[in-house]
Amino acid sequence: MKTILSRRVSSAKPPMTREMTRLGNELARAGRSIMSLAQGEPDFDTPLHVREAAKRAIDEGKTRYTDVPGTRELTAAIMRKFERDNGLIFQPSEITIGVGSKQVLYNALQATVDPGDEVVVAVPAWVSYPEMVRLAEGVPVIVPATAKTGFKITPEQLKAAITPRTKWLMLNSPSNPSGAEYTAAELEGLAEVLLRNPHVWMMSDDIYEKIRYGAGPFPTMAVVVPEMAGRCLTINGVSKAFAMTGWRCGYGAGPVELIRGINLVQGQSVSHTSSVSQAAAIAALDGPMDFLPPFVEAYRSRRDLVVAAMNSIKGIECMVPDGAFYVFPNCEKLMGRTTPKGKVIATDMDLCMYFLEDAGVALVPGSAFELPGHFRISYAAADATLVEGMKRLIEACADLR
Repeated sequence: MKTILSRRVSSAKPPMTREMTRLGNELARAGRSIMSLAQGEPDFDTPLHVREAAKRAIDEGKTRYTDVPGTRELTAAIMRKFERDNGLIFQPSEITIGVGSKQVLYNALQATVDPGDEVVVAVPAWVSYPEMVRLAEGVPVIVPATAKTGFKITPEQLKAAITPRTKWLMLNSPSNPSGAEYTAAELEGLAEVLLRNPHVWMMSDDIYEKIRYGAGPFPTMAVVVPEMAGRCLTINGVSKAFAMTGWRCGYGAGPVELIRGINLVQGQSVSHTSSVSQAAAIAALDGPMDFLPPFVEAYRSRRDLVVAAMNSIKGIECMVPDGAFYVFPNCEKLMGRTTPKGKVIATDMDLCMYFLEDAGVALVPGSAFELPGHFRISYAAADATLVEGMKRLIEACADLR
């Protein structure tokens, strides 16, 4: 029987981050002890004042439809956030609010990409970037960066990747999965290329803006190179910094025509994000931020623990990330080794399945992020989980022959 599914859906892949988490959960339900380090989800609770704001919204009957772009109140809070934190001034018509920042990315591609248009994806990249491009019937142009360049692409690479069909450059900084952060000077270098190619727009995914380990202001393209602001979609949300992954509330800011197109896609799909989540997001953006430094310091401590553990393993090399809550070790020297059960480790997926099935640690292979020979560890997990997980990984690698 012929499939009813479209070619674009049939060719898309499910997110490997979710798949590895699912496999780990299945083993856990079967009674196995599993250290789940596959999903990028803070283990902290949503701050109390945010939760209380959501409860008040429910009690006050703020449970109706909102405007497609979001409530006026949250739009105003987002405008204040951009001005306060980034020095960016936007009008309400330049703001869109989506069901997580992921939907803003998806909507933007649906609104702008025609069949055959190209989108430059700097990799390692979040697993959904290439698939979202394909679902828009575009062509993801994969530009790889390695540890030699700090997992950041160079202006020369960007220049070589651009063609007359290029629509966007998608960039996430600090990055999922590597934790790499582009400096202002590095963004300026990329901007020089983009300014010479006025048909290419910039999608700046800043979701990890608040989880950084260096000093100084956060560099984002629309701030660092104001000439690019008219071709820049700046995307952020409350999921990561505010431990609000399940609330599904993200936002984007950019030129009016682009935002209008994004809102058209949203209006014909989900209409808007939850009214209660929007009320909670106002409290997050406008409320006290005293919880953030302890969150970041906890992540820094966990990062250092995981990096030290990885670099203690012969055959693994791990850079110290600048932000986010992931490490992305190189495991190429472990390829070709054999497990105690006699299975040859031929790929990073083989290694991650060995870690899961034999050691009880759920990770994500680097090939899911378009850079094979690596794997990603999320250290947004309890300290005890990380300590036990690192112990198991060290022992599992020692057992390889």
